[in-house]
Amino acid sequence: MELIAMVLLAFPLGYFLRPRLAAYVAYVGAFSFIFTFQTLTLLRAWVGGDRSAFAADPNSSEWPYAVVNLVFYAGGLGLVALGHWVRERRRNRQALAKPLTVSPESVG
Repeated sequence: MELIAMVLLAFPLGYFLRPRLAAYVAYVGAFSFIFTFQTLTLLRAWVGGDRSAFAADPNSSEWPYAVVNLVFYAGGLGLVALGHWVRERRRNRQALAKPLTVSPESVG
């Protein structure tokens, strides 16, 4: 779920939300909800006997789960920054491409 959200949300948030801080806050809010929902879903499956996400020993360390989630989180923040950078670059390029208009008064 987090990977899907990272791919579908992060870049558009960075591209369409003009303030960079607002894009980051929107991504953090969406990611925190999705992370909580995914963790709850995996925990319920673990309690029911599914051992595909977590080890059978409840005292074992879950570093792989934490590392994967941090990678998704950092990747999403990077895509937000990339979306903002692309939008600013396109905006600057369009501003430079505007033709200069000369008024008749300035020529004479």
